[in-house]
Amino acid sequence: MKLTQPLQKTSRPWLVVITGPTGVGKTRLCADLASVFNSSVISADSRQMFREMKIGTAVPSPDQMKKSKHYFIGNLSIHDYYNASMFEYESLELLKILFESTKIVFMTGGSGLYIDALCHGIDDLPTVDPELRKNLSKEYRLYGMKWLRDHLKKLDPVHYERVDLKNPKRMLKAVEISLMTGKPYSSYLTSRKKERFFNVFKIGLNRERKELYKIINYRVDKMMKQGLLKEAETLYEYRHLNALNTVGYKELFDYIEGSITLEKAVELIKRNSRRYAKRQLTWMAKDKEIQWFHPDDYLRISDLIETRTGIKP
Repeated sequence: MKLTQPLQKTSRPWLVVITGPTGVGKTRLCADLASVFNSSVISADSRQMFREMKIGTAVPSPDQMKKSKHYFIGNLSIHDYYNASMFEYESLELLKILFESTKIVFMTGGSGLYIDALCHGIDDLPTVDPELRKNLSKEYRLYGMKWLRDHLKKLDPVHYERVDLKNPKRMLKAVEISLMTGKPYSSYLTSRKKERFFNVFKIGLNRERKELYKIINYRVDKMMKQGLLKEAETLYEYRHLNALNTVGYKELFDYIEGSITLEKAVELIKRNSRRYAKRQLTWMAKDKEIQWFHPDDYLRISDLIETRTGIKP
């Protein structure tokens, strides 16, 4: 296979990123690769970090965790505040330790913002006042998406044109910063890459759309059999928390409240998971550093990692 970039002769260690849409098979492949290369895995999944959300976030299985050491899995509570900037700092500190004993570490996940934070850094933003965040979240729940969009458009029309207008979390963040500082959120975004002490190599996994959607639907059914409804019931009283504004839980909360049937909730989880996968692929398509494979192309992927990094499994 012809490389898109030449082999870099360098003594710097390597971070190999395995990314792709939800359900594509990242976790299994990355655990296998890390095991073969005698390495470990950093999770870049912003929801697998919450220990109370095991089933709905499809955390690695016990067997996968045995194959290779995983970090940032179940390390937080849903009550903890966490963001990409904190992940950037903590994962960089972890890599300093890991690279003392290995020249290669793997990272996997579908949270593009977290992957970008570790690979290239994110802009340094002011810390938001907790009371302001609480009040804005309350207003959003009262007045809805249109109110949030209009608010953002008034405060920062530049960011309004760029942001995903279906993502309330990102819009709320922009509104928070704009209100707290009196300056548009977009004025803090420099998009300047930070220097790293390691090389980055990105591999993307994808499947034919029908195949991917079939797997997503099957995985939702499997989660329900594993007890996703019971897990959602134990978390229902905390449904206002940001961590639980997540596909798989939101729909079941509606069922618990009696607004939809269980059958409809499962149908919506499947539909929203498919839509989420589509949005992930749209985000990833912008990253020209990613080389794409089918998840079953294990040997080709392993050979390419060896060729690209110069590190033998």
